[in-house]
Amino acid sequence: MRKLPLLLLASLAACAGPVVETTPVAPITPPPTWRTDAGPTAPFDRTWWQGFGDPALTALVEQALASNIDIAIAAARIREAKAQQGIARAALLPTIDATGGVTDSRTVNAFGEPIEQTAGQPQVQAAWEADLFGRLSDRASAARSAWLASQAARDAIRLSVAGTAASGYITLLALDARLAVAKQTLDARAAALKLAQRRSDAGYSPRLELAQAQAEYQATAQVIPPLQQAIARQENALRLLTGELPGGIARSAALAALTQPAIADGLPSDLLRRRPDIAQAELQLAAADKSLAASRKAFLPQLRLTASGGAAFSTLLADPITIWSIGGSILAPLFEGGRLRAGAEAAGAQRDQAALAYRKATLGAFRDVEDALAAIKHGDEQVQLLQRQREAAAEGFRLASNRYRAGYSPYLEQLDAQRSLFSVELALVQAQADALTARVTLYQAMGGGWTGVE
Repeated sequence: MRKLPLLLLASLAACAGPVVETTPVAPITPPPTWRTDAGPTAPFDRTWWQGFGDPALTALVEQALASNIDIAIAAARIREAKAQQGIARAALLPTIDATGGVTDSRTVNAFGEPIEQTAGQPQVQAAWEADLFGRLSDRASAARSAWLASQAARDAIRLSVAGTAASGYITLLALDARLAVAKQTLDARAAALKLAQRRSDAGYSPRLELAQAQAEYQATAQVIPPLQQAIARQENALRLLTGELPGGIARSAALAALTQPAIADGLPSDLLRRRPDIAQAELQLAAADKSLAASRKAFLPQLRLTASGGAAFSTLLADPITIWSIGGSILAPLFEGGRLRAGAEAAGAQRDQAALAYRKATLGAFRDVEDALAAIKHGDEQVQLLQRQREAAAEGFRLASNRYRAGYSPYLEQLDAQRSLFSVELALVQAQADALTARVTLYQAMGGGWTGVE
């Protein structure tokens, strides 16, 4: 007869709640090599931003990592998740409470005589839910996975902040370079305007050339204010990234002086262990699996044990009287109006979301790396082509200017050459910035040297 309760519990454990259908998600097999070969590689450096050789960039990134508000918010979320884990683990332990009170009363007995007494009854109570089927353990495991996922989320934000600071600084230097090109072109067109004015006053050239020179000068001047505005906006954005009020950003080098850091090595099979966002998605999936298991086990009986002990004191008693109780109860859900089944279905849907989010994060990671490698390879090629085009455009502008000053060609020929040079120089600055930013993107895509949660 004693084996009957154990057999009953075992049979109940075998049918822990209804079967919840989940969406099958196919695993991802990493390719053996990357699709794009961007050149020689070097070991991964966690302080990869130092590879650009700019102390101001390094200081900016490190300040952002130390003072960024989003990182601080993520740290607070870790603290909250840690507390939630403590709450879930506490459910596995017994609870002990103490009660006590003193009363002073005057009553009437059956004979109509007054009775006065001072009485007290201190008591200690203990309660414990036996985790027979692991429901509480599953909840504790889910809370632990959620806590680890919050750490991975913090690390993903740190990586994003570092990448945003580095690429934002490169963008700022690119704007400075574009502004310098615009000012140099404006000076050249100012000189051309003076020459056209002198030639027009002397009657050597028609008024049309003077009007063209004035129009081109004003057209170039109009480029400068938007660039100055963009620089101010970029500086303000970087200041916000570092948790400070709007203001200027220190620079220690020009865009062309930045060095190109080596491409970090790493096989595709290593990527799943090197990205914090993938770790976050994986841990969230583990938490969802445990939450689903706990929801299914909510259909099983719950065994609660209680005990209490204390003493009763009264002025009517010669000695205190000890009191105690011990017992247990089983709570078996019979009818919940569909609440438990709906909870299990909701947990199953959350598990599907987590599984699909993990697959999406994994696929996105491989795409990010491939896109960055392709951007580096083809970006470097574009920079080389634009450099050669700039040399040709500069030579063409020099020859056209000499011919115009000597009176061998009209002003329109010099103007076309100058327009071509201005356009190529702006395109070259943008291509150089894109090539550097692609390296920042690659470091982000490959995890930035992340080694895992603590």
